[in-house]
Amino acid sequence: QMQLVESGGGLVQAGDSLRLSCVGSGRTFSDHTMGWFRQAPGKEREFVACISWSDTTKHYSDSAKGRFIIFRDNAKSTVYLQMNSLKPEDTAVYRCAASRDYDPVTEYEYMDWGQGTQVTVSS
Repeated sequence: QMQLVESGGGLVQAGDSLRLSCVGSGRTFSDHTMGWFRQAPGKEREFVACISWSDTTKHYSDSAKGRFIIFRDNAKSTVYLQMNSLKPEDTAVYRCAASRDYDPVTEYEYMDWGQGTQVTVSS
């Protein structure tokens, strides 16, 4: 099972930017599609973005599109989520996850999850 550790969260003001990182353990990182999800208090877990192992395919939620960028560095076993123009609605625990499926956009297609990093955006 892949171990994933997120970092980069924090408290920022609306309009600021953050870059989240997720480092995976093991030799299989490059074999997985990597995704980012978020969950706010009282809300369901929400898909944010994913990127294929070959870095040829990316998907974004409507909320993330145009503001967030997902990219990866397989040599460092790391996937990133660059978040720009942050809004209070982006406040949530952000988790990265690994999948063996193609174009996975639901949580059920991901098997390995990190513990999450808190992002809080004040107005």
